[in-house]
Amino acid sequence: MPHNKTTSKPDAEPDNGRSIPSYIQEVSDKAHEYYADVQSYAAQMKGKTGVRRIINALGYSWDGVKAACEEAGFRQLLWLNGTLLLLALFLPFGLAVQLVLILASCMSLAVELINTGIEAAVDHTSLDKHDLAKRAKDVGSAAQHLTLFMLAVLWLLAVWRTSVAA
Repeated sequence: MPHNKTTSKPDAEPDNGRSIPSYIQEVSDKAHEYYADVQSYAAQMKGKTGVRRIINALGYSWDGVKAACEEAGFRQLLWLNGTLLLLALFLPFGLAVQLVLILASCMSLAVELINTGIEAAVDHTSLDKHDLAKRAKDVGSAAQHLTLFMLAVLWLLAVWRTSVAA
């Protein structure tokens, strides 16, 4: 499109009559206030040091587990790993095998908690379709499926080894 000399230049000031430098300063001041509020909120939520901080962290962890339990996928994994835990304890596996199977179940739950956190953070940022949001969610899902694959392989090996040895 050719340049039209009759086109007026944009106003050098925002609509409310302030100059751009004062407007930028005002926005900057508001950002600093917001940042200070967030920092003080974070400091309040973390609590003090020592035992109080540990107690607060346990409370936040419990809140995270309760939030994850609202997700159907996490509840399904709880049922699956709870069942596997009982089987690991009552089937005739050696102590080392039991510990490996229990550790794998715990790892599966931990990876699902991380995956749920990634999904919540991405959804909080924007519900719009975006390639990076899809990538983040897909990577979390792949991590969970890799963990479930590992869990299945460990269980198959444990059952096979026990049945061959018997």
